[in-house]
Amino acid sequence: MKPLAPEYMDGPPRARGFTLIELIVVMAIVALLASIAAPRYFNSLQKSKETALRSSLSTMRDALDQYAADKGRYPDSLEELATARYIREIPEDPLTGSREAWVVLAPPPDAVATGQVYDVRSGAAGRASDGRLFADW
Repeated sequence: MKPLAPEYMDGPPRARGFTLIELIVVMAIVALLASIAAPRYFNSLQKSKETALRSSLSTMRDALDQYAADKGRYPDSLEELATARYIREIPEDPLTGSREAWVVLAPPPDAVATGQVYDVRSGAAGRASDGRLFADW
């Protein structure tokens, strides 16, 4: 390759790259976009956890009702419900991330059926996006 002749060069050679101003402008645009997108992402993440919690509660409550209808009593534990194959396994509470965080409620005194697990609720503290306590679901 032939070197360029001096008559084709327009002054001293220039270094290639971005200026500091260009980098600051790009970083400001990225920060602005991130500040707009981040709250929406975290809100959608919380809503998906709430939806998963509603689904898990509904599934376990249906299984409890079916168990009571079949056996004439409520199960003594959630493990018994899974062992009897009314559910495959105890679901993980999406808000606490634990299978042991479920709060079980005993049947009321006037209930016809006996057993220890009449209802189940989440052990998560706090409120949902609609303002209700998770413990009241």
